[in-house]
Amino acid sequence: MIRIGVIGGSGYTGGELLRLLSFHPEAEAVCITSRRLAGTPVDAVHPHLRKITSLSFESPSVEEIAGRCDVVFTAVPHGTAMDWVPDLLDAGAKVVDLSADYRLPLDVFEETYKIRHKAFIEAVFGLPELHPEVKDADLVANPGCFPTGAILSVAPLVEAGLVQRIVFDSKSGISGAGIAPSDTSHYPNLAENVKGYKLTSHRHVPEMVQELRRLSPEVKISFTPHVVPAIRGILTTAHVFVKDEFVGDIPDALEIAGLYEAFYKDAPFVRMVRDVPSLGGVRGSNFCDMSFEIDKSGERIVALSAIDNLVKGASGQAIQNMNLITGLDETAGLWFPGCAP
Repeated sequence: MIRIGVIGGSGYTGGELLRLLSFHPEAEAVCITSRRLAGTPVDAVHPHLRKITSLSFESPSVEEIAGRCDVVFTAVPHGTAMDWVPDLLDAGAKVVDLSADYRLPLDVFEETYKIRHKAFIEAVFGLPELHPEVKDADLVANPGCFPTGAILSVAPLVEAGLVQRIVFDSKSGISGAGIAPSDTSHYPNLAENVKGYKLTSHRHVPEMVQELRRLSPEVKISFTPHVVPAIRGILTTAHVFVKDEFVGDIPDALEIAGLYEAFYKDAPFVRMVRDVPSLGGVRGSNFCDMSFEIDKSGERIVALSAIDNLVKGASGQAIQNMNLITGLDETAGLWFPGCAP
């Protein structure tokens, strides 16, 4: 049994890690940390885990965590994981970091997050569908939720050399704002409402640029997020404008479908759907549902993806990465459908 530690287990991501690990046939959470809540039973903070876990929050040393755990998830705020990760690696643990501390090159991280990095280490970007080398990593940087859905929705088109520019428009459930209340997450401000934010400057854009320009260096990317009155999920609409040489001569739907099928042939959690993907189809699951339609103008392909932001967009993908770095089947503990209706 693989022993798991979670550093920073009091938020939505930590609670979701514990929920998903409770299904896992070959991994067990043995240590959950929170300095503020040390000694408090986990189910007092995460009531959905009553009778599922008997753990209490702890505040152990790095050495103690590494001694008790084979893999550690760092589910802490940006700028905090760097206080833990190097020592965990030195002590022999493998790490999946759910913060942004290791997703980007040093200069890009510091410019994007306005944080001086204290302990930069090269990590593998933990989007397994694009990075099979995850399986050989000791440190995996779990992607952000918006980049996960956005990158997956268009990667086959970008790799094929069709794309000049992409405009991503994403609608996210409110859990993406985190467990701490805010004006955005206050019920009267969001109910029966849709709120755009960070219209041209969201900090997840550099991840999209980094990954998609690996596939096509000249592709241009724009992104605008919105919050919708749903708890979970991200629906991304990608307006994919093709290169001039393909205007009026875009490959037909069968050829485009073939690009997706070939690109994701070894990706168990990607599902191509015939209609428009929905949040209800993936809620609570690690699946990414996708579809596309070719604009009759001959200039644009509209691609869509739907993920659960707390599962494929965070904790589920982290466990998918954990499975790979420990030699388990990629789907272990994650092969179950969403909750519908």
